[in-house]
Amino acid sequence: MPLTTSPLERLTVTLRFAESTGPATFHRFALDKTYRAKGDRLSDVGADAFTESTNAWYFLSGVEVAGGGRPGRNTVVTLGDSLVDGVGATPGADSRFPDHLAERLAAARRPFGVVNAGIGSNKLLNDSACGGDKALSRFQRDVLSRPGVRSVIVHLGANDLGAPQVDDPCVHPNPKVTAKQLIDGHRALIRAAHAQGVKAIGATILPMKGALFPIWNEEAEGIRQAVNTWIRNSGEYDGVVDVAKVMSDPSDPLKPRPGYVFMDGLHSNDAGNHAIAAAIDLEDL
Repeated sequence: MPLTTSPLERLTVTLRFAESTGPATFHRFALDKTYRAKGDRLSDVGADAFTESTNAWYFLSGVEVAGGGRPGRNTVVTLGDSLVDGVGATPGADSRFPDHLAERLAAARRPFGVVNAGIGSNKLLNDSACGGDKALSRFQRDVLSRPGVRSVIVHLGANDLGAPQVDDPCVHPNPKVTAKQLIDGHRALIRAAHAQGVKAIGATILPMKGALFPIWNEEAEGIRQAVNTWIRNSGEYDGVVDVAKVMSDPSDPLKPRPGYVFMDGLHSNDAGNHAIAAAIDLEDL
């Protein structure tokens, strides 16, 4: 039976498992709660039985919607790392930058859906235990296989640059990378998108100096600058979202802008996410 929804409406999806599932993969930085209850609660109209909760999402990977009377390519995918995933945004407030982008599109009466394909710790060039498949491997599944995809916004490279400074199994393997390797990786995504008629918009890598964990050094900064210069000036992307410019401190562009940065000294907070979304040219989509 069809379920009617409205733009920006929030949905609750109930899943029932007839037997133990065993260990499950999950979306770690969901920034919203999953509630759990024992027994068959599929027809419950109240929430009293759901006494356990977690901030991760399990099993459900997406909800497809259709409508607006305009069949065709109406999906914008945001692909990337924790900046896209929403780390630093207020939990439960729908204040990730893709959320703000969806609000801008709705206000402009553009019938586009926005898919958040961000994964915290995700890299462009290498898989990792916590960050999942590298973007080069998951691009087909997470972007090009989405229904009606018309454009993709890409923010990737920060974890490739920062992981070599972190001795944590969560980010292994973490080899040092070069600007050429990162640029070649971006080019591969652009080629794959264009081969299917999808527009590719590049997002510059956010400022990393000042993070309260050891991801920054001068070598990584030099590579970030080189990659960002290529994203801005090469013309290979169909459009650019200058995240680095938006998030940079005017008095020290290597550091994030005060008021826009989360308490970890790296990720954008709600104000920063709003500013990033405002910097996206809707005509590029």
